[in-house]
Amino acid sequence: MDPSLHVALAAPVACAASDARIVTERIPDEIAAQVAAACDTVERHLGATLTAIHLFGSALDGGLKPRSDIDLLVTVSARPDEPTRRALMLDLLAVSAPPGRADGMRALEVTIVAHEEVVPWRHPARRELQFGEWLRHDLEAGIVEPPLVDHDLAILLTKVRQHSVVLVGPPATMLLDPVPAGDFVAALLATVAQWNAEPDWRGDECNVVLALARIWYSAATGRIAPKDVAATWVLARLPETCRPVVAAARAAYLGGEEDAAILSGEPLAAFIGYARRTVESMLST
Repeated sequence: MDPSLHVALAAPVACAASDARIVTERIPDEIAAQVAAACDTVERHLGATLTAIHLFGSALDGGLKPRSDIDLLVTVSARPDEPTRRALMLDLLAVSAPPGRADGMRALEVTIVAHEEVVPWRHPARRELQFGEWLRHDLEAGIVEPPLVDHDLAILLTKVRQHSVVLVGPPATMLLDPVPAGDFVAALLATVAQWNAEPDWRGDECNVVLALARIWYSAATGRIAPKDVAATWVLARLPETCRPVVAAARAAYLGGEEDAAILSGEPLAAFIGYARRTVESMLST
């Protein structure tokens, strides 16, 4: 690993609400009502075990794009039991919507961790629940993912500590331990290792391209950037043959149509392979 690599943690920008209620002035107006509904749903199911809710991601960094999710991290004082997890996942369907819906509802991504599983920090850490629109069909069929050990929590918690807004509870920098640079790097490597062949990214091509751009940026800088910013940064470092793939993914993210002819087949596989080799080389030396 490059000894200069570090995780740059910005000063906290969140401020706790004294009555543990939502601080709407720090939330973009266009999502305030949906965030409030999501928080009400979470609080109704988790009750006294609810320790904190933090808003992070595109809503704060780089601004919401047409297909941006609303990212929430929920911290609890005790692991929720299976009936609670199942009921909460099903009820979150009513306050989330697939990306791009015309009525303004956005996709939620809600991750729940038990405080004792992440403080003191250990890697990889366990998450109790993760809700997202990619699970909608499974949830409607009664399939609920179990708690999992998730290497990606090292990246997610770094994002939350770097920049988040408190909806319930204390600021993230007071509640959560910092993630060591070595664990952050291990999480980046574990993420890129999952993309080996076309079935690994089928149906999620644009998101995989943008995720690789962010990972490459983080590997080089130790920081976390919005998807479009990372894509622009990567475009300047790519061979010409790979640039159309990243340009197409960035354009789709910013509201354009997804170009299936570019975001598929050999051009896509070539970019993914090139980006993965580059990241692995940077982080393994």
